[in-house]
Amino acid sequence: MSLNTATVRTQWGLAECIEGCRRHGIGGISPWRDKLHEMGVAAAATAIRDAGLAVSGLCRGGWFTASGSLGPEVLDDNRRAVDEAAEIGAACLVMVVGGLTDGSRDLPGAHALVEDGLARTLDYARTVGVPVAIEPLHPMYAADRACVNTLSHALDICDRLGDGIGVALDVYHVWWDPDLPRQIARAGRDRILAFHVCDWLLPTRDLLTDRGMMGDGVIDIPGIRAMVEAVGFDGLTEVEIFSALDWWTRDPDDVLATMVARGRSAC
Repeated sequence: MSLNTATVRTQWGLAECIEGCRRHGIGGISPWRDKLHEMGVAAAATAIRDAGLAVSGLCRGGWFTASGSLGPEVLDDNRRAVDEAAEIGAACLVMVVGGLTDGSRDLPGAHALVEDGLARTLDYARTVGVPVAIEPLHPMYAADRACVNTLSHALDICDRLGDGIGVALDVYHVWWDPDLPRQIARAGRDRILAFHVCDWLLPTRDLLTDRGMMGDGVIDIPGIRAMVEAVGFDGLTEVEIFSALDWWTRDPDDVLATMVARGRSAC
């Protein structure tokens, strides 16, 4: 398993997450960049190596549509994210690509801007050997967070852009898709760069910050995991839970202990 630092983001900084993984026997970590910057990239890279942790990903690059154009600030930030991923030895840089530009209804324009931004970032990422992973988000986030909302759309972009780009598959965002089995088979081993798990609660009290611990909701996590493993994915299973009303309020050691137990029983 791998701990995405979002799972205990209100309780721990990155140094505490690294030590927590060591203490609970968790083999990997996936930092968010705010936590990485708080600790310092070089210090974090050293601590992660010393703890013997694999880095399943770095969250996140993207947000190409934030200003309505691919200005130098957006592109420079994504290059910095690539460099940070390289320094900590991340298996990929996860991309949350951005939604509609403020005040816009031009979804095709947003799609074009995102693909251009991914292409430019990928050109640089190839030079330092960092794979780029598009994370398709649930359609409820199309307007504000990510206008790439299906695995099919993400893979179409990968087809056009070529080597060095794949997908981060988060069950929270794709579990509903009736075409999921076919698209996972299409992705294959080479393009599934990360696999994220949590659960969809019923009812869901907040669409962003009310994800569930594995086994507490309606997602067939073992079924989806079986699909990705059937095509050859053998990376870490990364737990990423946004939970303002529950897991972010608990003792973080209890969160990690539960995560490990559910990894055995519900994944």
